[in-house]
Amino acid sequence: MVYAIFSASVLLAIGAIYAGAVGWLYFRQERLLFEPDPLPADEPICTDPDTREFLLDVPGAQLSVAHLQCPNPRGVFFFLHGNSGNLKKWFVDLDAFRQANFDVVMFDYRGFGKSSSQIESEQQLRADVHKVWEHFAPMYAGKRVVISGQSLGTGLAAGLAAQLCSEGRAPDLTLLVSPYSSMRALAAELYPWVPMQVLRYPLHTLEHAAKLLGPVMLIHGVKDELIPIRHSEELCSAMHKAELLRVDGAGHSDVHQFPTVRKALMSALGRL
Repeated sequence: MVYAIFSASVLLAIGAIYAGAVGWLYFRQERLLFEPDPLPADEPICTDPDTREFLLDVPGAQLSVAHLQCPNPRGVFFFLHGNSGNLKKWFVDLDAFRQANFDVVMFDYRGFGKSSSQIESEQQLRADVHKVWEHFAPMYAGKRVVISGQSLGTGLAAGLAAQLCSEGRAPDLTLLVSPYSSMRALAAELYPWVPMQVLRYPLHTLEHAAKLLGPVMLIHGVKDELIPIRHSEELCSAMHKAELLRVDGAGHSDVHQFPTVRKALMSALGRL
């Protein structure tokens, strides 16, 4: 009898701890998904004379935007960055785009860099992406458009590109670097003990990628341990006009440092 009562108490305690952990994950998962690095308002993102930064109003926030402008650009490279840092980390290596005669647009998500407020939902995050793109879209009517994302940003980029395709405005290229098939699938691999209903940011990249009408380039490090390359392989097999560049020796955070990646990017931009 005593043993049974003790066992029941232990099970109840374990259940309470588990329920508490799951509850924390549900309400605080932004802390796991996003690692923002704020910037002082007076700290420049980039000091190059052909770039400018400004704040763009969205419902409930102002988003920090950086914009490289060439004199007579062939098109625009609209880039959605990963889950950490700020634009000072991501708005770099611009000479490649100058050589290809492409403007570059990037922005910081809410709470990142100089952007105000906090991310509260996937719907809000995607709405912000669309709002920033629609601000710039009229400037590039009739020019080449590349929608790109890296890591976390790949799900957002695929969603935006799919939406543009549905509106008859398909990008000339969708570029996804270190993508995931969905955040839900990735979470199931990393945290198999967590019920998938807890995840408030499913970010179904595969669902959107299958709707893309134009060419797609996937770039993935063969040694990526955070998002295994099989995610890119699954995405590639689901799309009509996709090519996958497997970067030997590259992991997750260093893939952009490999010369083969820069060469592939320049080649892709040159073909547009």
